[in-house]
Amino acid sequence: MNISYNWLKTFLKFEYSPEEVGKILTDIGLEVEAIEPFESLKGGLANVVIGKVLTCEKHPNADKLSKTTVDVGSQILPIVCGAPNVGVGQKVIVALPNAVLYTTDGEPFTIKKSKIRGEESEGMICAEDEIGLGKSHDGIMVLQTDLPAGTPAAQYFEIETDYTIIIGLTPNRVDAASHLGVARDLYAALCEQKGFTGQFTNHNFSNFKSDNQTDTIEIKVLNKNYCPRYAGLTLKNITVKPSPNWLQNRLKSIGLHPINNVVDATNFVLHELGQPLHAFDLAKVKGNKIIVKFAEKDTVFTTLDGKEIKLTATDLVICNENEPMCLAGVFGGLHSGVSESTTSIFLESAYFHPDNIRKTSQYHGLKTDSSFRFERGTDPNMVIFALKRAALLIKEIAGGEISSDIIDVYPDKIENFAFQVSYQNIRNLIGVDISQTKIFSILDALEISSFNESKEGFWVSVPPYRVDVQREADIIEEIVRIYGFNNIPSSDNLGSTFLSNFPQITRENVINSIANLLSANGFNEIMTNSLTRSEYAASIEDLDAKQSVEILNKLSPELGVMRQSMLFSGLESVLYNINRKQKNLKFYEFGNVYRKKAEGNEVKDFEETAHLALFITGNAAQESWKQKSAQANFHDLAEAIQKVLFQVNISGYQTKNEAGSVFLQGLAFEKNTKTLVRFGQIKSKLTKIVDIKQPVFYAEFNMDVLYKMVSSKLIFNEIAKFPEVRRDLSLVIDKKITFEEIEKVALKTEKKILKEINVFDIYEGEKLGANKKSYSVSFNLLDSEQTLSDKQIETTMNRLIDAFEKELGALIRV
Repeated sequence: MNISYNWLKTFLKFEYSPEEVGKILTDIGLEVEAIEPFESLKGGLANVVIGKVLTCEKHPNADKLSKTTVDVGSQILPIVCGAPNVGVGQKVIVALPNAVLYTTDGEPFTIKKSKIRGEESEGMICAEDEIGLGKSHDGIMVLQTDLPAGTPAAQYFEIETDYTIIIGLTPNRVDAASHLGVARDLYAALCEQKGFTGQFTNHNFSNFKSDNQTDTIEIKVLNKNYCPRYAGLTLKNITVKPSPNWLQNRLKSIGLHPINNVVDATNFVLHELGQPLHAFDLAKVKGNKIIVKFAEKDTVFTTLDGKEIKLTATDLVICNENEPMCLAGVFGGLHSGVSESTTSIFLESAYFHPDNIRKTSQYHGLKTDSSFRFERGTDPNMVIFALKRAALLIKEIAGGEISSDIIDVYPDKIENFAFQVSYQNIRNLIGVDISQTKIFSILDALEISSFNESKEGFWVSVPPYRVDVQREADIIEEIVRIYGFNNIPSSDNLGSTFLSNFPQITRENVINSIANLLSANGFNEIMTNSLTRSEYAASIEDLDAKQSVEILNKLSPELGVMRQSMLFSGLESVLYNINRKQKNLKFYEFGNVYRKKAEGNEVKDFEETAHLALFITGNAAQESWKQKSAQANFHDLAEAIQKVLFQVNISGYQTKNEAGSVFLQGLAFEKNTKTLVRFGQIKSKLTKIVDIKQPVFYAEFNMDVLYKMVSSKLIFNEIAKFPEVRRDLSLVIDKKITFEEIEKVALKTEKKILKEINVFDIYEGEKLGANKKSYSVSFNLLDSEQTLSDKQIETTMNRLIDAFEKELGALIRV
């Protein structure tokens, strides 16, 4: 969400820089992602001034050029000009040397001192297209002004400079989806943290009144549960035209494109106060009636952007006597909107039920600034205030008269939320003792009132627009974020979440430890939606699509069921990155999978299991001067899995072939008959479902199993006093024999001094024979009590060779 720094200062008179404001907002939970400078005219006309032409004569070496001298305030400059209309005594726009101009086409160019046909020229007298103010290039701009030479052109043209504060607004904080809301939070923080003594300034419409009663509209609300409040008034004799510069600049500063003065006024009020409004052409309100009701199913409605949609029976619409004019809270209609010929309007301000607006918006795929706010919950008490603000603003910039009283249909008032708060719980959750005076001053600044105070606590009355403050813990969060998280002292007994330093095992510690490990090894964490397509489960043979947990009020087919596997939600993230030319990817995600437990057709229960998914695709390493790029493979994934298990001290697991429907080739690690992780290369038929064409390697941990096996007991061994000996063997064996089988035979044969076995080379070829392969295996031998003798080593290796030949049918190559 974009916020204008200058606009904020209309509510609060402060002297803090945009960067300081950004830091304060981030500290109180409105995370500022960026602060960008804004200029109503690109470049801001820097180094461009008003000049006065003192002399003008023909250029001695060019018929179409003029040689002038121009007073620019601090000096008199010689300038060669090619405009036919330049003359002595004119006030003109002069770009000084080193000025960077942006033309109407957006192309920048720099003014330099130069010689033009042998004559010095130290600037440029500008036409309107050369400074981005218009398209005409017929001649230079001649100003009618008494401003002296040297006055900055930005002052004459009222060029506004501002800063756009970009806030990453979380879904629960719709109360801050306006300049008023952000200013309210900022005011509370400044008062508490900076000792701010200024006033919070808002509009006062106590003297509001209509000019006459000539255009009264009848309003009927037929679905009061979904439209608890609906209000409006009319204006006549207005003139639809471009908005004044100040209004256009306000909208441009937050990334909006000005349309006309009436539409701009409603957009302005929306972003100022957080209340969406809509203006109807009064001539299109047939029968002078506004009817709020559900649409007839399959009614064809044309939106403001010309798109035809079929309405559902649960879509709330604003109708005239005959037909829908607007999709309530979401989008206006093409035929009832304000146009250049409009002279009278009906101005709407309402409060719609969030659930219905969200459902309509999602179903039709229509996302607007209005639906963004309505579907999260607007302020029912702002309806009339915003209506008055917009009506007066339209009257100011479009002329006309307010031709009706405000009609307000509000049968059942929406009350504040009230609940009890305990001082002891505030201390317990925050960890410090905040004075009662400070608590109440913070809540008062946030417009949360308190009553029924006692020694134990108090009651609060929370306005309806604070949809995120519904319980005691929410109030405590409000107190601490304004008090300042940075003002809470740190404990002297901080511990690390790494298992090696923090023996207490909690799920959070395990997750943090694994996440830190994976991130340090080049993986990026992703977070995907647990709602997914029903056909995904059907495409995996090991899953039963009938066990998918269906969403009763699903927003779209793509979000129809809860996932049974983390495979496809991760693959969608892989595809998203591949489509943006990011093909070398290593992802991990902690999440849950869900399925039904049923007996026959009756659902008895639901199962939710914690999982960890890993994805690797593309190159394992980027190409550089010291190494070539190498395609990621199965072993890169296996190495990452082994590191995870080592990190949480899980050992002694067995390897099993994973012959499921997901993997082209797969393995599973099991311990105590419980599967810890399944992994391998995903079958191409599954990756093709999401249109991925490159190999993807995937692992899925069962975190519920892993949590039970995590050990915080660390084993430390003394560094060996005696030397370790390595011996190598080359074994020709059947292709079906695995390294795990070789390892089992070796450890069974020599338990005391055989410490480590490793495959360092694999060879397959025609010379070995059909269905044969060669493993080059190293054996590390160590006796902790003495140095190994040649005889001991030879005896051990002979026993190993004999065991390999007998049990595996191996041929030993020297």
